[in-house]
Amino acid sequence: MYAAYAPKGATAPAGDCVHVGKMEYGMQALLRFSDAIDAVNEWIGSKTAYIVMAMIAIGFVNVLARYIGRFIGIRLTSNVIIELQWYLFSIMFFLGFAYILKHNLNVRVDFWYANWPARRRALIDLAGTLLFLIPFCILAVIVTFSPVMFSWGRLPNGNWSTWEVSPDPDGLPRAPIKSMIIVAFVLLLLQAISQAIKYIAIVTSTVRAEQAAQIEEYHAPVVE
Repeated sequence: MYAAYAPKGATAPAGDCVHVGKMEYGMQALLRFSDAIDAVNEWIGSKTAYIVMAMIAIGFVNVLARYIGRFIGIRLTSNVIIELQWYLFSIMFFLGFAYILKHNLNVRVDFWYANWPARRRALIDLAGTLLFLIPFCILAVIVTFSPVMFSWGRLPNGNWSTWEVSPDPDGLPRAPIKSMIIVAFVLLLLQAISQAIKYIAIVTSTVRAEQAAQIEEYHAPVVE
C-alpha cells in the first residue's frame, strides 16, 4: 500500500505500511459513500431536463389557450396552469443545487485558483465547505422547518389545521412546493459532505492520481 504514495526508491517500515493501508481502506470506504451520494444527485439532476420540457409545454398550452379563449369568448385558462408552471421552475431550481455543486458549475471569480495545484485547490475548497457550506445547509434546514410545517397546517400550539393554499382563485397548495426547500438543502448538504470526502482524499494523498482526476474540479487546467 505504501509504495503507491511513497517517493520512488523509499522503503517503509512495516508499522507504517499497516497505518497507511488502514488509511487507504478507510478513505476508499468513504469514497464509496461519496459515490453513492453522487449517483443519487446525478440521477435527480438528470431528470430536471424532463421538468424543463414539461414547463415549456405547459407554458405553450397556456398561451395557446389564452388566445383561443379570447377569440371564441370563453376563458380556457386558470391560475392552476400558471402556478403549476412556476412550481415546476422552482422544483428545477431547487433540485439543481446539489447537481451544480457536484459538477463544479457554480460561478467562481478568482485570479489564482485555476492555476493552483490540485492539492492546494482541494484544501481551499475543503475549508470553504466545512466552514461555510455545510453549516449554511444545516442552518437553512433548521430555519425553514417551522415555516414549512406551518404551511402543512401544523400550528404553533401543536395542533393541525388546513394546508396553506394560494390566495389566488383556483390556486395550488403552497405546502408541497415549500417542502422542496428542505429537500433542496438536504440534498445540497449530502453533496457537500460528498465533496468534503473527495477534498480530504486529495489533501491527504490517500487517493491515487487516476482517482483524483475523476473528480471533475481537479482536472488539470487548460493552458492556452
